Amino acid sequence: MYDTIQTLHSYWAYLVLLILVLATFNALFKTFGDKEYEAKDFRISLFTLIVSHIQLLIGLILYFVSPRLSLFSESGMGEIMKDSVNRLYLVEHPLVNIIAVALITIGYSKHKKKLTSKAKLKTISIFYTIALVLFLSRIPWGTWMG
Repeated sequence: MYDTIQTLHSYWAYLVLLILVLATFNALFKTFGDKEYEAKDFRISLFTLIVSHIQLLIGLILYFVSPRLSLFSESGMGEIMKDSVNRLYLVEHPLVNIIAVALITIGYSKHKKKLTSKAKLKTISIFYTIALVLFLSRIPWGTWMG
C-alpha cells in the first residue's frame, strides 16, 4: 500500500507543479501586462486549488503509512533532525508543503473578494508565486527525478 500511495503522490506532484506554474505565470503575465481577469483565470486558479488539495490529502495518507514515521518513537526528534534525509521527509517536506497549500487556499479565497481585475490577478500572483517557491524548495529532487 505504501508503494502505491508513494507512486501516486510522486506522479500527482507533476500535475500540481505543472498547473501551479501555469496559474502563477498566467497571473504574473496578466498582472504586469495590465490584462483583464477572465473566467479562464478563475478556472485555472480553481483547478490549482483542487489539485493541490488532492496532493495534500495523498501526502498526509502517505505520511501516516510511511515506515519512517516509526522513527519518532524509535529515535526521537533529536536524531531525526540530525539526519538530513529523515528531516526532509518527516519534517521539512510536509510542513513547508502544508504552508504552500495554505497559501494557495488563502490566495484563492482572497482573490474572489477583490472587485477589480488588477487586484484579483495581483493577489493570485503573490500567493501562488510564494507557494510555488515553497513547493520547489522542498521537493526531494534526487529521489523525484532519479
